Amino acid sequence: MFETFNDLPEMLLALQAARDAAPELPVMCQMTFSQDDRTLSGHMPGAVARALVAAGADVIGVNCSGGPVQIARVLQQMRLVEPEAQFSAQPNAGFPQIMGGRTMYPATVEYFADYALQFKAIGANIIGGCCGTTPEHISAMRAALDDTTRPLPHVAILETNGEVDGGVAERPSDSPSKLKGGKFVISVEVNPPRSHNFERLLQSAQTLRDAGADVLNIADSPTARMRVSPWAVCHSLQTRLGIETVLHFPTRGRNLLRIQGDLLGAHALGVRNIFVCMGDPTRIGDYPDAMDNYDIVPSALIRLVDERMNVGVDQAGNSLGQPTSFTIGCALNMGAVDADKEIDVLRKKIEAGADFALGQPVFQPEVAERFLRRYEELEGHPLELPVLMGVMPLYSLRHAMFLNNEIPGIEIPQSILKRLEDAGEEAAAEGVRVAQELLRDMKDLVRGAYVIPAFGQYELAAEVIDAVAVG
Repeated sequence: MFETFNDLPEMLLALQAARDAAPELPVMCQMTFSQDDRTLSGHMPGAVARALVAAGADVIGVNCSGGPVQIARVLQQMRLVEPEAQFSAQPNAGFPQIMGGRTMYPATVEYFADYALQFKAIGANIIGGCCGTTPEHISAMRAALDDTTRPLPHVAILETNGEVDGGVAERPSDSPSKLKGGKFVISVEVNPPRSHNFERLLQSAQTLRDAGADVLNIADSPTARMRVSPWAVCHSLQTRLGIETVLHFPTRGRNLLRIQGDLLGAHALGVRNIFVCMGDPTRIGDYPDAMDNYDIVPSALIRLVDERMNVGVDQAGNSLGQPTSFTIGCALNMGAVDADKEIDVLRKKIEAGADFALGQPVFQPEVAERFLRRYEELEGHPLELPVLMGVMPLYSLRHAMFLNNEIPGIEIPQSILKRLEDAGEEAAAEGVRVAQELLRDMKDLVRGAYVIPAFGQYELAAEVIDAVAVG
């Protein structure tokens, strides 16, 4: 077994040497990849797989590299090019972290057990672990594979644009398969910090992940206030916590050149889910004189990503060398005053290639019911686009009054305002109960929840998530 090779020509030499020395012995060749899913010598997984199979390797695969998520992504790209090969997968126990002078690996044994099934579903024949794994990790993987009650996860099919080297689209996010599989997806909005120190943010994100959040939405300069780049936050949360993220991507303040460059940069950092929106006008923020122009509206950007970048070319028709694999979200306001206009805009976004929608907060289930009924009347069929409905835990009566009086499209019934008023100092807890009730009431109307915690109260969002388990 040759392992942890990062140079393809060197691996091919080693394989030839093994064949010369002992032609009867089977040889397993495992490469390792950098965070951009390329070897240090620049080879992509598909090219590696093709070369090793052609050279006569009995088993090809990947070890070390990042954690199980990256190994699964690389393995799938290799299998797409050489579907008949025998594969191996041996990931590190997550991305290493230095804590107290020691190198620690964060991936739990339960997480490794889940990914043993993922590797098997992709097509791996040999499954194990590398740096940071323990006997407990291996035991958990063995138990998961032997458990006949645990079904294999669904694996999305990748597509290629036909280029010989680099034309294979990288693995998309898991969110589309969860939505298509009927899972009620829980998403929580997280605001990037003003500081470059992420420790408090990581703690909050871990709380949300442990509470059951499937994906975290990372806002981009919310209310036009200066904050850390959301791409950096997405990358940090995905690599350090292993949770999927959705990058909010406003068109405001970006020209067409920057839009495409920013998207490619985000993709290189591992971001696969984007939420395309207009963005908040700079006049309301702390830099009111900042440039506020834009070259493209959200529906046009959705089309650009879906019909151009996701097939491997830019807006000008130049090859990107490899397709992106973005899952694209759009905005939706079910409580819009002019529902017909909102439906017309939504139709354009769906036609452009939107994969899901994030809804503005709703405080009455009948608002969602009325919108969905009107959509079916106008379009002749139910809304098929997965909607993650906005759910905002009200923090206080003052907070609720502000939303009710100053935010277009939000209407909070008097009954809820009265509950907050009666709760007094316990208004935040009452707001959580209201959100939990709304979430349970709307589970059959939408495909997921988009929890928007006010004032960074992520612990309240974690309590709201509990409604899914008990509903």
